[in-house]
Amino acid sequence: TVLKLIALLERPTRGNVLVHGRNTNALKSRHVAAFRRRIGVVFQDHRLLPDRPVFDNVALPLAVAATPLKEIDKRVRAALDQVGLLGRERSLPQELSVGEQQRVGIARAVVSKPPLLIADEPTGNLDPDLSLEVMRLFRRFQDVGVTVIVATHDLHLVREFGQRVIVLEQGQVQGGAPPDTLPSLVATR
Repeated sequence: TVLKLIALLERPTRGNVLVHGRNTNALKSRHVAAFRRRIGVVFQDHRLLPDRPVFDNVALPLAVAATPLKEIDKRVRAALDQVGLLGRERSLPQELSVGEQQRVGIARAVVSKPPLLIADEPTGNLDPDLSLEVMRLFRRFQDVGVTVIVATHDLHLVREFGQRVIVLEQGQVQGGAPPDTLPSLVATR
C-alpha cells in the first residue's frame, strides 16, 4: 500500500504522504497525471499489453504524454538497450521469457526518465539469477541519480545489495537500518 500511496494509485484515508517535497493530499485532480509522470512504477506482474509489441509497451508513457515520435523512438531504443532487449522491439510479450517481460516493464518505467522509480516485488516471479540481474539494473539507475524504492520479501537480495532497509509492519515504519543489521531488525518483529 505504501508504494501505491507514493505513486498516487491510492489516496490515504488519514495522514499525509510527502513525495518530491509535496503533500500528495493537497494535489488537485488535474495535477495528478503530471505528478505521476515523475514516478516510474515496476509491477510484479509486468502489466504489459499482450496484443502490442515490446516497442509499444515501452513507448506507452511517452505516447500518453504526447512526446514527439522521433523522441519516442530514441528513448524507447535507449531504454531497451539499458535492459538488454534492443532488437526485441517487434516481439509480443508472450514471445518473451518471464525475465524479459519484467525487463520490458522496467524499460517502460524508466523511459520517461523519472527521478523516482518504485518496484513492487519485482523479483517475486523470477529465479535467483534473474533476480540479481534485475537488482543490478536498479543499482545502475541509482548510480545515475534515480531514487529507487524496492518492496521485497527476499532477504538474500536485500543483504546482497547493501542498501538502506526500511521495515514496515501493519502500516507503520518500524525502523530503518543498514542491511547488515537486518537479521536483528527482522528477528524483533
